[in-house]
Amino acid sequence: MSLRKPWKPLTKAVVRSVPDRYGVYELGDGDGNSLGVDAGPLQDDLKEALAYGDGAQVRWQVATSREHAESMLEDHR
Repeated sequence: MSLRKPWKPLTKAVVRSVPDRYGVYELGDGDGNSLGVDAGPLQDDLKEALAYGDGAQVRWQVATSREHAESMLEDHR
């Protein structure tokens, strides 16, 4: 299940604006189609996604802890 947030472009500026916390994120292609949902440290994971060109767009939801992020991920798979 997709996150219910608007897409943002996966750019350096957007990645810098992401909180340095755990969360759930969804990567999308240029047409807004979901490429996948995952959980982890948001800034680190999105920097890696940007470096590898894993998507054109992103949306995320911040969690209170790693365990919370993993629990949220189960709700979105």
